[in-house]
Amino acid sequence: MKSKFVTKFTLIACMTCWLSSSKSSAQVASQENYLSPVVLMLETKWPKNRAVNVVCHGHSVPAGYFKTPVTDSLHAYPNLLRVALAEKYDNAVINIIVTAIGGEASNRGAARFDLDVLALKPDVVLIDYALNDRGMDLAQARKNWVSMIEKAQAAGAKVILLTPTPDQKSKLDDPADPLNLHAEQIRQLAAEYHVGLVDSLALFKMQMAQGKALVDFMSQSNHPNSRGHEIVAQELIEWFQVKE
Repeated sequence: MKSKFVTKFTLIACMTCWLSSSKSSAQVASQENYLSPVVLMLETKWPKNRAVNVVCHGHSVPAGYFKTPVTDSLHAYPNLLRVALAEKYDNAVINIIVTAIGGEASNRGAARFDLDVLALKPDVVLIDYALNDRGMDLAQARKNWVSMIEKAQAAGAKVILLTPTPDQKSKLDDPADPLNLHAEQIRQLAAEYHVGLVDSLALFKMQMAQGKALVDFMSQSNHPNSRGHEIVAQELIEWFQVKE
């Protein structure tokens, strides 16, 4: 017998697919080739190579906070990505630069984007702010995200947007819950701007739909533990593996 959560999750997934298919001109970038220029540089050998800069911009989760105030950046998804890429591309010079600040929302992230992100000349920018954006309305959050996306694209950087990791206090089976609303807006932005998407919230929901307990992936109410970060990192790594 299917649980109430699984039934609702299936319905939400179907609705999301229908909305996506109805906008044929707006699609998330293809995971197969979106980062092809970046991967090409990762594969290039010295002396023709150069450093590849991946900037992780956001709040406490990419900053590495587990059970506040304890941080464990070595097991947070930016460093897990760094280790995986270093193992896969052994000729590459890879800089995973974390510009995330605990407690920050996208308004502050957008305000410091030029100085703290673009000044680093990123090849790829990851944006992860939705957990903290629940304190503002969707329209304001969208304005902030659009500002960062457009600036990154104008600078020639590839962009990957991340939907939020869970908060155990949220009603994850309620489409009207702010976490779900912000996640859906991020999906729409990824399609509108044809950038990459790591749908963290959907990935965690898939684990729950398979009968796994959310608490096993969390270090506290709103911060994932190492297992939770691994879920995000594994999906991020897929973007850096060009399919033939």
